[in-house]
Amino acid sequence: MDLSLTEEQLELQKWAHEFAEKEIRPVAAQYDESEEFPWPVVKKAAEAGLYSLDLYMQSQQDASGLTLPLVMEEIFWGCAGIGLCIFGTGLPLAALAGAGTPEQLLEWAPKMFGTTEDPKVGAFGVTEPQAGSDVRSLRTRAVRDGDEWVLNGTKVFITNGGVAEVYVIVATVDPDLGHRGQASFVISKDDPGIRPGKKEKKLGIRASDTSEVILDDCRIPLDRVLGGVDKLEAKLERGHKGEATGRSSTALAAFERTRPSVAIQAVGVARAALEFAIDYAKERKAFGVAISEHQSIQNMLADMALEIEASRLLVHRAAWLAANGLPMSKAEGSMSKLKAGDTAVAVAEKAVQILGGYGYIKEFPVEKWYRDSKIYTIFEGTSEIQRMVIARALLSD
Repeated sequence: MDLSLTEEQLELQKWAHEFAEKEIRPVAAQYDESEEFPWPVVKKAAEAGLYSLDLYMQSQQDASGLTLPLVMEEIFWGCAGIGLCIFGTGLPLAALAGAGTPEQLLEWAPKMFGTTEDPKVGAFGVTEPQAGSDVRSLRTRAVRDGDEWVLNGTKVFITNGGVAEVYVIVATVDPDLGHRGQASFVISKDDPGIRPGKKEKKLGIRASDTSEVILDDCRIPLDRVLGGVDKLEAKLERGHKGEATGRSSTALAAFERTRPSVAIQAVGVARAALEFAIDYAKERKAFGVAISEHQSIQNMLADMALEIEASRLLVHRAAWLAANGLPMSKAEGSMSKLKAGDTAVAVAEKAVQILGGYGYIKEFPVEKWYRDSKIYTIFEGTSEIQRMVIARALLSD
């Protein structure tokens, strides 16, 4: 076992940190306030090579699994909302790579990213008004009509939903089969019948676009079903015969692969809050000495650092397991997401407490990190859902 980072990994980490420090931190408050999508920052990230398909391809060649976690922790240290704008395309890309054919991946992955001069983003549409973590309740339907699929339904809380170039949409083909009757479809924003709906105004991650996606007789060619028509028909046939079609839905499979990446985002937010709280505690005086000299403050800082280190180690282990194709028999991916999400909220709350009244006002960034942190106990599976996944894994033997 070797927990040290290689020289190349340290350079990668430094590269991402410098970008976050120079290009993200200075505009984070501006985009948080305006809730505008930060296209100029995404373009700079594309020019720097931080927003590119090549980065994801490079990460697949890294046996340690740490390429993306190292980069993402630094970017989200800069700003969680802007970080999601840069890395939100990773989720539809994971769904495309996990369920699509090589030909579909080759055709659609580059379209999700666009070019350095004209970057684009992708979106993954699963959640519906009556179906969040319970993907069996999805009502969006895909019906075959000759040589086309016709999709109808509404997706909600979709990252990049209002600005995406390419969508991966999960829909039900055969309602009688539950999640076994679902499939994923790749849709261009220019296809007829798909459009953005309401853009949500949020507590945190406000630079990130979170919108409805409305499918109203959206027509796409038959070959847009991920994996191909033949594979889907074989899956449906097995389902009707009562044969196993896989342990989880396409949507859940995609989430399982991306949970460590979401977890490291939370670590980045927590680390930002801790570092600011440490600097403040050294400078702020109370009763004639720096508040860092008070035992109560020291205890909080120690707990904050401890939880961050534990969370990061869980993420790195899960990323290593995934990179090496090893089973997560104890739901290690969900463990990392659960721990890091809860840590981000707790650490950011303690940072606000350490700053006192200054932690509660917008002049200082800890109130933003506090607002941003809460999403990590909610999206891509709530903390309650993560506990269910972990418990089921433990009890499955």
